[in-house]
Amino acid sequence: MSLTKRPNRYRSWSYLESGRDYRPFDLSAEVDRVPPSRVPLAAADESRVQRLLEENVYISLHEHTMVFPRRMADAQDYTRSGRVSTGFEGLSQCHFDAIFDGLLDGILNFHSKHGWKWSEVVEDLGLRLCDLAHQDVVFHARTVADIHRAHAENRVAWIAHLEGAAMIENELDRIDVLYGLGVRCLGVAYSESNALGSGLKEPGDGGLTTFGKQAVRRMNQVGMLIDCSHAGSRTTLDTVAASAKPIALTHIGARALWESNRLAPDEVLEAVAAKGGVIGVEAAPHTTISAKHPRHTFDAVMEHFQYIERLVGIDHVTFGPDTLYGDHVGLHDAYTANLSIGEARRNTPPFPKVDYVEGMENPSEASVNIVRGLVRAGYSDPDIAKVMGGNVLRVLNEVWA
Repeated sequence: MSLTKRPNRYRSWSYLESGRDYRPFDLSAEVDRVPPSRVPLAAADESRVQRLLEENVYISLHEHTMVFPRRMADAQDYTRSGRVSTGFEGLSQCHFDAIFDGLLDGILNFHSKHGWKWSEVVEDLGLRLCDLAHQDVVFHARTVADIHRAHAENRVAWIAHLEGAAMIENELDRIDVLYGLGVRCLGVAYSESNALGSGLKEPGDGGLTTFGKQAVRRMNQVGMLIDCSHAGSRTTLDTVAASAKPIALTHIGARALWESNRLAPDEVLEAVAAKGGVIGVEAAPHTTISAKHPRHTFDAVMEHFQYIERLVGIDHVTFGPDTLYGDHVGLHDAYTANLSIGEARRNTPPFPKVDYVEGMENPSEASVNIVRGLVRAGYSDPDIAKVMGGNVLRVLNEVWA
């Protein structure tokens, strides 16, 4: 079943003594931080939504399951503490069976002046896994079987995803180490260039490097999903060509609808699909907007989804909402220089700024509205099943095998 998960009374780091073993922060509410919003449906469709959730494995290809402080002024100290809290309360009210949790270049690389060191990435990943190990509703998933088990047991399969590979530097064996630590998805570049290739912030895209091609081959060999959501277009096309397996754009939108570096041109979307890959449509604030929907809401996200679905076909689309528990807009405002948002907005038409994306505020709300939105849009049950998780499972059965 894929309805509300088991109750989870555990809170992050509660096996330690607050104030003595770690510094506590005043964290955002995980539930109802803002007024909840549900995609409206006819009464007859409500039972269909429930049945679809019960019958199908439901996967988010990209989220951030951490909880942020109420005051964004505290965010830098919070992330530096190394003890980032997971939204266990919110996830217990989430419909997703499995979530790819985006850990950026490490757990959070926003505050680093020089990029994340290898030792810091390993340490922060270990701390996060230690926290997860102290409860049993959300568990660390490494296989496709784990995802099916989460669906059967009303739990959440947590999948570690590093969004950029800067921390491997020029050491191929670090890919093996990350795999051994349970990382199952690795991005080529997180907006800035690294030893593998160019990120989307760069004014010039040099494509995949010779080392990048070696890294792609190694990721294929160990069985790790490759992500190019934050890579440049040339680098992404090179990665598609170099990979023996399908790749993913875990959280992206259509540049044809809004001219932004953060979104992908048709050529890239088509190449990923042609290789058998999967594309997750995102909802991070002020990304998947359009001339028709300049105000970022669920309807804007659905416009990007339907554009990409018509372009590449229903077998290659899903959702990677890219949400979190806390003030996502405030986070972007605080860290614009370190993210791809500032560059993505350059030379784009003006758009109304929102305080949050209505209908896609956090992973819990996104999991409610995606299925409702697909039903409202008139998709068939088999097509909805593909979007919910079938398309991702197809790719994982090939890549993770």
